Amino acid sequence: MSSETVLDEVEAASAVDRPGGDDRAAGMLGRFQQVRSFSQSLCATLEPEDYVVQSMPDVSPTKWHLAHTSWFFETFILKVWMPGYQPEVPEYAYLFNSYYNAAGDMHRRDLRGLISRPTVAEAYRFRRSIDQHVQELLESADHELIDTLEPVFTIGLQHEQQHQELLVTDIKHVFAQNPLHPIFRERNDRPQRRTIAPCGFVDFEEAIVEIGHGGRGFSYDNEGPRHRALVGAFSLATRPVTNGEYIAFIEDGGYKRPDHWLSLGWTTVNQPASGEWEAPLYWTKRDGNWWNFTLSGMRPVDEAEPVTHVSHFEADAFANWSGARLPTEFEWERAAAGLEIEGNFVDTERFQPAPVEAQPNGKLTRMFGDVWEWTRSAYLPYPGYRAEPGALGEYNGKFMSSQMVLRGGSCATSQNHIRPTYRNFFQPEKRWQFTGIRLARDPR
Repeated sequence: MSSETVLDEVEAASAVDRPGGDDRAAGMLGRFQQVRSFSQSLCATLEPEDYVVQSMPDVSPTKWHLAHTSWFFETFILKVWMPGYQPEVPEYAYLFNSYYNAAGDMHRRDLRGLISRPTVAEAYRFRRSIDQHVQELLESADHELIDTLEPVFTIGLQHEQQHQELLVTDIKHVFAQNPLHPIFRERNDRPQRRTIAPCGFVDFEEAIVEIGHGGRGFSYDNEGPRHRALVGAFSLATRPVTNGEYIAFIEDGGYKRPDHWLSLGWTTVNQPASGEWEAPLYWTKRDGNWWNFTLSGMRPVDEAEPVTHVSHFEADAFANWSGARLPTEFEWERAAAGLEIEGNFVDTERFQPAPVEAQPNGKLTRMFGDVWEWTRSAYLPYPGYRAEPGALGEYNGKFMSSQMVLRGGSCATSQNHIRPTYRNFFQPEKRWQFTGIRLARDPR
């Protein structure tokens, strides 16, 4: 049964339970239950000990993700619109705030792994309590209240989907530190020898195009305002770069030749603190062959899969080595406009980029899912952008410095969470997300 079918049945049941009730409230409740349940289903194979580990400052323990997403609904929904609501544990507001300064003080991010209490069981109790109160609020809400809280409620759902992706990538980093190589999800397929067609390029002429979200459906504030931009002529690769192509870069001394690298990238690669990179994160060499740690355990590198867990510095160096470059985010968005959003997302529960198959000549493929694609664009505000007032205005705008834009989603992203205008962003040295490469070229 598809997730859409389940959602339809939940919505129908809610409407029966609430004669004459607001259909939007029933739909919101159904969507809420679906998203919240998926967060917990991602944890189905975890043991209590897995929930509490913080393997580096960028990683948050699974328990923290489950509690923080509940704190979000408590702080921005229940405390605002549910009369008489009182938190069962007021101290959670301090422990599970992330970076919303306007919402109050917060515990240090790099110390989240030291929070042994509340226990995992108590974190789940907190989730159940929030779920029950949200259901009560929606079931009693009139049309006017639904109009008011629906936009914030939708942000809460989208926010939880973002943390579902972080939960997956964070537990992968946690498991990768364990010499036992724990398995998050079993997968029986093994790498096969495949003939991969050479990567082609699709040409685009210079044009003035509309960039940013058009206003229909949900979007984050950093996707607007929609504006016109001149995009020069360019060519975009038909598919992402594969592991096999990246191995060729490694074997040609890609990590040893500074002429390919940005200055800060070269410094980062060669820092003892970073382990002196010689391959993507999670790769290791055994008896002359590359292996990588996946959420299905340690496996031989599949040369047909899109390369992932590379930093912006590595993506840029590979592009230079290839005689190409990374696309700008505006080139990427222009190329993706009108394409169907389909691909390998977290919904498939593969939790790993899928091998590249033969693709039609002259057609862009794998633009969505598999790997977030680095662009050469700095994460900056669009013309006319202003952050919203209050704590929710801190969601995106405050991070518009020292970060690079990525597009397209990954195998850890929900399919209904992504859009052609979606702007992800990370610092250029980050590698623990499912980040990959698609090449671009200037006209010859």
